[in-house]
Amino acid sequence: MKKPVTILVLASLIAFISCQRNELLQYVDDKPLKPFYEPSPFGMSYINRGSFVIGPDDEIQDEATPLKRVSIESFWMDDTEITNNEYRQFVYWVRDSIARTILSESFPEFMLTEDGRGNPYDQPRLNWEDPIEWHNPDFQSALEELYLPADDRVFFPKSIDSRKLIFDYHWIDYQQAAKRSNSYNFETQSYQGTVTGLRGEEIPIKDRSAFIMRESTPVYPDTLCWVRDYTYSYNDPKTEKYFWHVAFDDYPVVGVTWKQAVAFCHWRTKLYNEYQLRLGEVDVHNYRLPTEAEWEYAARGGEERTLYPWGNYYIRNQMGCFIANFKPNRGNYVADSRSATTTMKVGSYDPNNKKLYDMAGNVAEWTSTAFYESAYELMSDFNPTFEYNAFPQDPPTMKRKVIRGGSWKDIAYFLRNGTRSFEYQDSAKSYIGFRCVKTSFADEFKQ
Repeated sequence: MKKPVTILVLASLIAFISCQRNELLQYVDDKPLKPFYEPSPFGMSYINRGSFVIGPDDEIQDEATPLKRVSIESFWMDDTEITNNEYRQFVYWVRDSIARTILSESFPEFMLTEDGRGNPYDQPRLNWEDPIEWHNPDFQSALEELYLPADDRVFFPKSIDSRKLIFDYHWIDYQQAAKRSNSYNFETQSYQGTVTGLRGEEIPIKDRSAFIMRESTPVYPDTLCWVRDYTYSYNDPKTEKYFWHVAFDDYPVVGVTWKQAVAFCHWRTKLYNEYQLRLGEVDVHNYRLPTEAEWEYAARGGEERTLYPWGNYYIRNQMGCFIANFKPNRGNYVADSRSATTTMKVGSYDPNNKKLYDMAGNVAEWTSTAFYESAYELMSDFNPTFEYNAFPQDPPTMKRKVIRGGSWKDIAYFLRNGTRSFEYQDSAKSYIGFRCVKTSFADEFKQ
């Protein structure tokens, strides 16, 4: 008689355990269970998380730029500045995107409504598979608005009007979304407060779309910067050839404003993520400009209190050759036989300990950080930065962005790791370029 009772108790216990198991936290198997691996982005170097002292390294400390120890999370950084060839890909993509949009109004094949398996898209998409026959008379007629008017052409064939190449993109303003005054009120089921638009106007928050900022940025670089930057100097050949001629493909792009550099990062993010989706991958890259602290941390290459990215206090190597492309003497731009008179091919000099090239010299580089003399005192000691989205009506001092690294026309002082400088975000210079970074999702050392 005891055996049936024992079986009944065991059955009840199993049922109880089964019920309890359903009430415990479990792994949600909504994605294939496999170990996470962060791929190495092409052309980027891994910068491991760490801590360093941000600020000037020379003996005479600048009171407006005090020393401060900060910590930085790991990230990826382009091993060279963005080149003319890479930036031209951006320009051509914008050109083709506008052209395909215009052509789709007269030629439906340039707009897709379903994928190759017959599944409808939620929104029509541009057809990027079929090439644009630029010499097709019908296409040229449809694209007439994209070309330069006949009166604007001087000894040149029919060509695209670079002023029409405008990139439209959007980004989320997390800073305004995080304000308590802009929080969602669950009692009233509505948002409260206002957001400041891109032109400085106050916009009531109706829904989450109020935090989505939509921008339109002309993308073609200012090739006239070579003439504008220097009075009584003959730089016409650089204006005519530097950006598009194949001889300068591997030279750093210049003549781009801060906003154009930011637009390039958004386009690069879009390009990569769409490619990943086509492959069925879920890895997402968000490219951006480095913060000032990230840039300096990467330039130091893991060294503490060194004057230059190559890790010592000298601008020459043991053979007496200069270690970077800069102006070593008054007007002697070719003091080192390897140096060009202005910019030179990226990666012409040895990299620092983080495998990054040209962190000093060649061209200075935009960062995402706004320039403010006392910013170090305000910034956090964890992933520090100081950002401000300047409005058109703001005074020039509010439109300053930090540039780092010095350039081919600068003396050695501007090549130092701790030297800060600035330029206005709407200015394009012949000595300023940029490189991108991407936040890393893994903490272990990868390389």
